[in-house]
Amino acid sequence: MLGVDRLDMIKGLLQKLLAFEKFLEENKGWESKVVLLQIAAPTRSDVPEYQELKSQVHEMVGRVNGKFGTFKTYPIIYLDKTVEFEALCALYAITDVALITSLRDGMNLVSYEYVACQESNKGVLILSEFAGAAQSLGAGAIVVNPWNIAEVAGAIKHALDMLPDERERRHKHNYKIVSAHTAQEWAKNYVWQLNDAAIKAPLGTGESLLGLPIEEAAEQYAQSKSRLLILGFNATLTEQVQSSERRATDQTGNTTLKLNSGLKGALKTLCDNEHTTVIVVSGYGKDVLHENFGEFKMWLAAENGMFLRLNGEEWFTTSSGQLEIGFRDSVKVNCEPRETSIVWNYEYAEDHFGTNQANDMLQHLGAYSLSNQSAEVVQGSRSIEVRPVGVTKGNAIDKIMQELGHRKIITTSIDYVLCIGHFLAKDEDVYTLPQFDVEPESERKAKVWQADIMNIKFNLKRDKYFSCTVGRECSLARYKLEGASEVASLLHNLASADRGERDDSRPTKRQKEDHDSGAMSE
Repeated sequence: MLGVDRLDMIKGLLQKLLAFEKFLEENKGWESKVVLLQIAAPTRSDVPEYQELKSQVHEMVGRVNGKFGTFKTYPIIYLDKTVEFEALCALYAITDVALITSLRDGMNLVSYEYVACQESNKGVLILSEFAGAAQSLGAGAIVVNPWNIAEVAGAIKHALDMLPDERERRHKHNYKIVSAHTAQEWAKNYVWQLNDAAIKAPLGTGESLLGLPIEEAAEQYAQSKSRLLILGFNATLTEQVQSSERRATDQTGNTTLKLNSGLKGALKTLCDNEHTTVIVVSGYGKDVLHENFGEFKMWLAAENGMFLRLNGEEWFTTSSGQLEIGFRDSVKVNCEPRETSIVWNYEYAEDHFGTNQANDMLQHLGAYSLSNQSAEVVQGSRSIEVRPVGVTKGNAIDKIMQELGHRKIITTSIDYVLCIGHFLAKDEDVYTLPQFDVEPESERKAKVWQADIMNIKFNLKRDKYFSCTVGRECSLARYKLEGASEVASLLHNLASADRGERDDSRPTKRQKEDHDSGAMSE
């Protein structure tokens, strides 16, 4: 066993020695088979408190060696000096267990150095929960509270008795983290997150959203030759449910998301139009989407776009390789499991209690359970979701566009886009995809988007691009609607435009403008 620390109060040297002593007391026979090599680099030797700490550590080392040592063996080898880095790396490489018991710490580079040098030996890392490294290496290490002497002693026994398969599995987790998260990678991610924060800034500081002009959207739809409709599901196309009824079903776990039955006719009309492409994107699973939309000629994107399907064909995944969903075993909570994600919804929990539990869960997921998994935590207004990294509804639309181009389903330039839904901030990239960039009003040249694997063109003017959020005040969308009832009104207007059945008694926006202009001239 190896310990490498500064001689400092926050490093927990006394707690480490007490735990090792307790381990030897409770496990007879190990005193001749295990050695703790403790390196304590001297620091602030002129400060009385540090001199006292040094005296206490020396006294404890002597006590343990006197109790369990022999003429030939000593349980503790204590080096009160700094060791050259080359020699330290050699010690890292041959050590079976590294013991870090910091009471308070920053990142703690020793834990990273130990993992990096253990590629062949597959040693075990016992790591204090108060070290910053626990947030990244926690899932592969044995995380302990150094103040709990019995717990640390038990962790030492567990580490020494650990089977080779478990040692290798834990080390593989941590080695992947250490080798992938280099300084260069950190700098690149920092810049990426900084840019991402700049994109998200308008969500909280932008001007109030305008209400979606439903009649104008229907007019522009009727005048277009090739349309793309991107629709969310929950709180967008769903039936209206009374709060009391929803609360009761949520508590018993029997909530079933259902398509608003009044929308079936309108959706069928829109989907049957060969000049209109309809896409429904949702975080819900394949079964839920099939049950509600299986009868329609549309694209379905389940679990935030992890699975796609067209017109009743077989589902296919958008993952480019073997999907790592081992994080699902790390999240042990009472929530809604899906095929590649997990969602915990506390919308109808008591406010204060639900918020406290959510904060605890977020801290636990980030620090330990998911610290080295290919997963990310997405927080909603009253929900927490764990999903694979990089899975968003915007990426799902990108994949569908690729499929449309590959299959040559769309042959004319898309000149109308409606994107509407009650999306989380993480999924609002659906409003800002490159292919939906709108040309400035001052430019008349058509916007065209092409890629090597697709040939879908967009001739999209500003007045024919409608991005709309539902039930939110802050969004990257241009417009908003208050709820699902207004969405239903919008879709009925679009369907009426498809059937040529718009109510002529209701003046259009252009007719209103002409009327107002005539009134002013009179």
